[in-house]
Amino acid sequence: MDNSPSFENLNCLEAQPRFTRVDATCLRVAAPAKINLNLLVGPIREDGFHPLDSYVATITLYDWLTLRSRDDGEIRFRCAGHDVGPDSENLALRAAQALLAASPTPPGGADIELEKHIPPGTGLGGASSDAAAVLAGLMQLWELDLSQEALFAMAAELGSDVPLFLAGTGSHMTGRGEVLSPASFGPFYAILCTPGIHCPTGEVYAAFDRCPEAMEEQLPPSQLAGPATSWAGRLVNQLAGPAFCARPALAKWYDALAQATARPVSVTGSGSAMFILCDTPEDAQATMGQLPTDLRQGCRVIRSER
Repeated sequence: MDNSPSFENLNCLEAQPRFTRVDATCLRVAAPAKINLNLLVGPIREDGFHPLDSYVATITLYDWLTLRSRDDGEIRFRCAGHDVGPDSENLALRAAQALLAASPTPPGGADIELEKHIPPGTGLGGASSDAAAVLAGLMQLWELDLSQEALFAMAAELGSDVPLFLAGTGSHMTGRGEVLSPASFGPFYAILCTPGIHCPTGEVYAAFDRCPEAMEEQLPPSQLAGPATSWAGRLVNQLAGPAFCARPALAKWYDALAQATARPVSVTGSGSAMFILCDTPEDAQATMGQLPTDLRQGCRVIRSER
């Protein structure tokens, strides 16, 4: 029986269990979205990556995966929901293939069904979260004894954000995204806006590299303490300006949200999703009520998982 929430109910404020055992051969896995509370970016390194400094929180918006054991050694994959390209190129499938190849005693295989509710090209980390969910879920389903170091190394090879979703509900992320430590910030609510604009990460970073003003050195916040609205105005995302350059329509959404609510608006990752931090569910609902109908249709109330 499918107990995952429907798309229409995804603006709920309840954190979902990461794993739900259906039976001995089937596991349901929740893959949460994330938001970058801040995001500082350095000039491109010799290895082609940019150094990052970001406080990241997982939030109550989920993709859902159903993992079923097979006994023939095959990985079969199917994706429904948001269009994220060919199934054969999906990062969740690549994660399963990598884990299968790294297993000392090859397990029996798996059927993987992915339900996409996290929009792609929004900076919410859906593909990376799906890959991490497959790694963690198949580790359980296949009863593998892979070390945490090996699992995190495999995750980092799949993508810079993948280890983040293995680390917990709140992290301080540095390096190219693979260096993680527990974050120090409290729970929060937010208005999450997904305006239907696709921001390819490569284009946004290319715009960043062309904009010297985007590279102005910034210091990360020393701490994010107290109510979220007390530190919202101190958060900086150095990819926001480049995202506006790459997708000018996004700047119009940003300005409209800020004007309607008179609150700080933040961009997550390389865009296009934006968020407005709130302290309580009542505060979030009241802020949502300030939005005109055309903006409200692209927004939902979420909260941090922690």
